Amino acid sequence: MASRPLVVGLIEAGRMLGMGRTTAYRLAKTGQFPCPVLRIGGRYAVPLRGLRALLGSAGQDDGDLPDHGSQG
Repeated sequence: MASRPLVVGLIEAGRMLGMGRTTAYRLAKTGQFPCPVLRIGGRYAVPLRGLRALLGSAGQDDGDLPDHGSQG
């Protein structure tokens, strides 16, 4: 069984939330992105767990999210 990523890039996460690249970066840099964001080296990564929790709490189906990890 192949290991699946547990994070997505900031731009992809922003698009899932209906925001553009500039807004996603601005919110991440100011600590206002609506779910947890990790800074890994010079890149931002968004854990899928936090993204799923956010979308679930908004009453949306997470069928639009890539299945990068188990829900176990």
